[in-house]
Amino acid sequence: MQKLTQEFYHKDAVTLAPLLLGKIICHKIGTETIKSRITETESYMQFDTACHAYRDKTKRNATLFEEGGIAYIYLCYGIHEMLNIVTGEKDNAQAVLIRGIEGFNGPGKLTKHLEIDRTLNGMDLCGDILWLEDDGAKLNYAATKRIGIDYADEIDKNRLWRFIATPPIA
Repeated sequence: MQKLTQEFYHKDAVTLAPLLLGKIICHKIGTETIKSRITETESYMQFDTACHAYRDKTKRNATLFEEGGIAYIYLCYGIHEMLNIVTGEKDNAQAVLIRGIEGFNGPGKLTKHLEIDRTLNGMDLCGDILWLEDDGAKLNYAATKRIGIDYADEIDKNRLWRFIATPPIA
């Protein structure tokens, strides 16, 4: 296993999202480390009306404007913690939402399983608490429309920026 380096995250979100499929999310809690393979991702870019950074920088989305390689975690519907990987260069807001891992489909379910919450927002993904590893696994995937973005402009709703491992890994 090889921990992903800072340089890996310096790609744009659309390029990085399918590359994250098959990578292992690791969260160290005390002496235990929970690990799971990524099976589904979605891309978000600042020019995209579905992106939290579309309207500009706010206290909530400020993490998106940082250099790639950190976690952006926010609360959705007042219930679900959502894990995003910030990508690209500083001040060019973009991220990849982690939508699924082996055994857990849905971003809220996977963060509960991995015990990830907003206290980890801004966490360096090259550190020793929350990181990604590469064990060389290469997953085939399909690109589809993103889901849960009914508020976005039509062009953004139709972007094929959701990447799902095929066949699906349950």
